Amino acid sequence: ETFSQYEQLGTKIYFTHPYSSWERPQNERHNGLLRDYIPKGTSIECYSDEDVLSIADELNQRPRRILGYHTPAELFDHFLDEVYAIDECS
Repeated sequence: ETFSQYEQLGTKIYFTHPYSSWERPQNERHNGLLRDYIPKGTSIECYSDEDVLSIADELNQRPRRILGYHTPAELFDHFLDEVYAIDECS
């Protein structure tokens, strides 16, 4: 059996069926959060890169129950701190 380089790194990969939103609930949840900023039917191309980055920053500052009420930004910062600490020890 062959593995992609991502699977060899421990990344889990799965494929879903078209028009089967129940197979990817997290993706659908995040689409819903994005719709708070970009209404359904509106092209994202109507928004500048800066607009999209600003929306992403706002969404990454929202606490999430699944993350123990931490924000994605907090956890990412913590992850980077750990990576840099490993780097300093090498």
